[in-house]
Amino acid sequence: MRVSLDSYKIEAGFELKVIASEPLLKAPVAIDFDSKGRTWVAQMPGYMNDIQGSGEKDPTGSILILEDLDEDGIAEHSKVFMDSLVMPRALAHVYGGLLYAEPPYLWFVEIENDRPVNKVMVDSIYAVEGNPEHQPNSLELNIDNWIYNAKSNFRYRRINGVWKKEPTTFRGQWGITHDNFGRLYYNDNSRILLGDYVLPNTLIRNKYFIPKSSVDKLLTTDQRVYPVHATSVNRGYAKGILNADSVLVNATAACSPLVYRGGAFTESYDQNVFICIPEGNLIKRALLNFTGDSVIAKQAWQNKEFLTSTDEGFRPVSLKNGPEGSMYIVDMHRGIIGHQAYMSPYLREKVKEDRLDTLVNFGRILKVNHVDAMADVIPDFDNLNGTELISLLSNKNGWIRDRAQHYLIFKGLTQTIDAVIDVALNSKNKLSQIHALYVLEGWDALSFDFLVEVMNTDNREAIAHALVLSQHFVSEENIENAVSVFNSILKKNELGLDIYLGGSLGSWIALDEGRFTPIMIEILKRRKLNSTITESVVSGLTGVDTLISSNEALMNILKHTEFVNKLVRSISDKKQGKLNSIYTRKKINEDNRTSGAKMFFQICASCHGADGKGIEGLAPPLMNSEHVKNTERLALIILHGLKGPVHVNGEEYNMNLAMPGLIRNESISDNDIADIISYVTNAFSDVPKTLRRERINELRSIKSSSGMEFIEEELKALDK
Repeated sequence: MRVSLDSYKIEAGFELKVIASEPLLKAPVAIDFDSKGRTWVAQMPGYMNDIQGSGEKDPTGSILILEDLDEDGIAEHSKVFMDSLVMPRALAHVYGGLLYAEPPYLWFVEIENDRPVNKVMVDSIYAVEGNPEHQPNSLELNIDNWIYNAKSNFRYRRINGVWKKEPTTFRGQWGITHDNFGRLYYNDNSRILLGDYVLPNTLIRNKYFIPKSSVDKLLTTDQRVYPVHATSVNRGYAKGILNADSVLVNATAACSPLVYRGGAFTESYDQNVFICIPEGNLIKRALLNFTGDSVIAKQAWQNKEFLTSTDEGFRPVSLKNGPEGSMYIVDMHRGIIGHQAYMSPYLREKVKEDRLDTLVNFGRILKVNHVDAMADVIPDFDNLNGTELISLLSNKNGWIRDRAQHYLIFKGLTQTIDAVIDVALNSKNKLSQIHALYVLEGWDALSFDFLVEVMNTDNREAIAHALVLSQHFVSEENIENAVSVFNSILKKNELGLDIYLGGSLGSWIALDEGRFTPIMIEILKRRKLNSTITESVVSGLTGVDTLISSNEALMNILKHTEFVNKLVRSISDKKQGKLNSIYTRKKINEDNRTSGAKMFFQICASCHGADGKGIEGLAPPLMNSEHVKNTERLALIILHGLKGPVHVNGEEYNMNLAMPGLIRNESISDNDIADIISYVTNAFSDVPKTLRRERINELRSIKSSSGMEFIEEELKALDK
C-alpha cells in the first residue's frame, strides 16, 4: 500500500521514508533487528479498538518478521514468527534468540528457520495483567551486559545458560535508551526526558539508602511542544493545556526517548535524544550536556520540532537506532492512544466528533536518513568470526558496536581474548575500549590486575567502568595495588572519576580503614557540596556505615555536610529495617483506575452503560452527574444503594428500580470501592478525584432512615 507523506515535515537535511505499512502490519508498538538486519515487529491490535477498549484480552497480538526481498529498502513481505499473543509489548534479539514480553510473562525462545523453539519462561511476574500504559516494557540491552526495562525495577541477563533477575532503580513509563557511556534515559507522560547521572546500579549498593539526587532526574524543565495543528488530548478542557488556537502547549503523552548513536547523521546529532510525542503527532529533538556529575538536556529549538505532521493518525510510540545508522520510527497509527481507564469525558467526545475511533487497522514503520549519509553494508553477524566482530567494536554505529560485543560474549569466542585485551588497553577509539572491557566481563575473564591497567590509561570513561567492575575483586591480596591506583586517580582531581572512586571505597575500607578512609575524606572535602558524589560514597559504605559514623575525627571534619546527614539517615533506616523499596517490590501492581475500570464494567456498566450515559429504564447517566462529582455521596451510593426518583443535571429519572448497595458483598473491599470511585470520577467528570479507603470504611456506618437504600433528599442533607 502506498502511503503519502505530504502532511509530514522533517528537519532540513533529512528524509523520511515508509519501509512498511498496512496491510503488512497492524498497530506496531516495538521493533528490533536480527543478525541480518531484518526488522521484527511486536503488534498490539487489541489495544483500544474502541472507546471501551473492547477485545483487550483477546489473543490478537503477534510478532512479525518484515522482509525486503527485492532489496529496494521497502518491506513487501511479512511472515508471522509468533501469533495468538495477548498485548505483546517488547522484544529483543539476544543470546541468539528472541526475548519478548507478553503480560504477565517474559519469555525467551530460540530461533530455528524463523520459527520459535525451546521456549523458556524468564519471569512469571514480569508485567501484571492490567493497564497496558503501566506495565514493564522496552528490553534495552545496555553496555554493562544487563537488559533494562521501562516501568520496572528489575534487570535481566543470562549467564552460562541461566537467566538472572535482580533489582535496579525504577525507571520511566514507556521506552528506555542508553548513551555511549551506558547511562539510561526514559520519560513519562508529562516529562519529556528523565535520566540517571551515573551508571546503573552504582548508587544502590546500600539497600537502606535511597538515592534522590542522581537517579530518576528531570533533565529539562522545558516541557513545551510545538504541534502544527490542533490535536485531541485527554485534558484539553483544563487551563493551560491548549493555547488560544487549541494547540497543545506541554507534553501530555511523551514516550520512548532514543539517544541517537547511529553515526550516520552529522556530528551535531551525535547522542542527541529524540522523543515521541504521539498526542501531538510529532518527534522532538533534545541536546545533552554532560557535566561530569550530571546530565542536562535542552530542546534543540523553540517553536519548532524535528518531525511534525497534520495527520492525527501519526502516533510515534517507539524509536530505534538501526543497523545502517538510520533512525526507525514505530508509528502505531491509531486514533485512540490513551487507555480507556484514563480517558476524560472531554476526550471521549472529541474521539467521536473526529471519528478517531475508526483509525484501528493501520500501522507503519518509518525510517529517517540524513540526505548525505552513505548506505553502509549491514554485517551478517551469524557468519562473522571473532576477528571481524572485534573490528566492529570501533564502528561509528552504536547498534553495530553493541551487537558485536554481545555476539562475542554469547558465542563464547574466547580464543580472541588477546585481541580483545589489546583493544581494551590500547585502542585509539575510546568507545571500543569500554565495549572490549565488557566483552571480558561477559566472558568472566577480568582480573584486578587487568582493571588496574585500564585505570592507568588516559580514557576517563573506561577508568570509571573499571572502578565499577573492581568491586568484584576486593580482597587482601589486592590492597597494595588498590591503594596505589586509587591515589593516582585521586590526584587527577576529576569530577567524573571522583563519583566512581568514592563509590568504590566502602568494601576496601572494611579491609583496611587506615589506608582507604583518607581517600574518601579527600573526595568528600573537595566535593562537599556535590550531591552526586555524596550519594555515591554513602551507597558504597554498606557494611562499614556504622564504622564510619563512629569515627569522631572524621565526623568532625565533615560535620554539617550533606554526607553526614545522608549517612545518619541510612543508618537510622537500617536499624528500623526500612529497605529501599526496589528490594521489597516484587512486581508492579495494577494501578487503581485500571482496577476500578474492571470492576465498573463487571458491576456497573450493565445498567449505567459502558459510556456512563445511562440506560433508559435501568439507570440514570453518570456522565457529569452531581452524584459523581461528590465523592462521599458517590461512596454512600455504592455502599448502601439508591432508589428514585433521582435528578441528574436537572432532569428527573424515576425508574421504579433501586440500585442495590455493595456493602453486603464481602468480596468487595474498601480499597475496591476507592478504585471504582477513582475510575468513575475520571471517566465521567472533568475533575478526577479519589477518596481514602479509611473514609470509605467510616461511611459504612452511615445508614439511611430506612436502613436500606438512600433516597436523594437524604444524600443532599448529608452534604450540609
